[in-house]
Amino acid sequence: MKKGCLITVVAVVVVAVLVGVWAVGARNSFVTQEEGVTSAWSQVENVYQRRADLIPNLVETVKGYAAHEQTTLEGVVSARAKATQITVDPDNLDAESLRRFQDAQGELGAALGRLLAVSENYPELKANENFLQLQAQLEGTENRIAVERKKFNETVREYNVSVRKFPGNIAAMMFGFEAKPYFEAAAGAEQAPKVEF
Repeated sequence: MKKGCLITVVAVVVVAVLVGVWAVGARNSFVTQEEGVTSAWSQVENVYQRRADLIPNLVETVKGYAAHEQTTLEGVVSARAKATQITVDPDNLDAESLRRFQDAQGELGAALGRLLAVSENYPELKANENFLQLQAQLEGTENRIAVERKKFNETVREYNVSVRKFPGNIAAMMFGFEAKPYFEAAAGAEQAPKVEF
């Protein structure tokens, strides 16, 4: 074999090895980032579950003071049931499943808001220690939801940048990694609520 031919073969092998090492490294990086998205999603579900777990106690407490607010109580129970039935598989996270999840959680949040507004009509309920503790826990949980949603969006952003950025996008296409959807603000959230006294 001629020296020039040997150098060409060695150069091709070296380039092939380098491309292979790069592809394996890129795939491993995508796997790590995708696991980060899955982990962040699990935390989002965790805090939503915490909220759902607090609701039965809140409903029972309100029921003792505001029994004739049956429609509001049933609305909360119904919204909770719907919200806990909708699950999102983090391995198949797409915009439609995330939207359905957000819609159900939004309905539950609105129903909770109506329930807490009802409490304003019952001074004894507002003074009830159990109600106050549950209300404080719900407020804390809503803050946790906001924090975890923000972390989820940050994790998704990092992953999506890696999947879309050259030359990583080539490896992402080769290995089937696709961009993930973000949590988005609920419809109408851009408008400030109207407050009337």
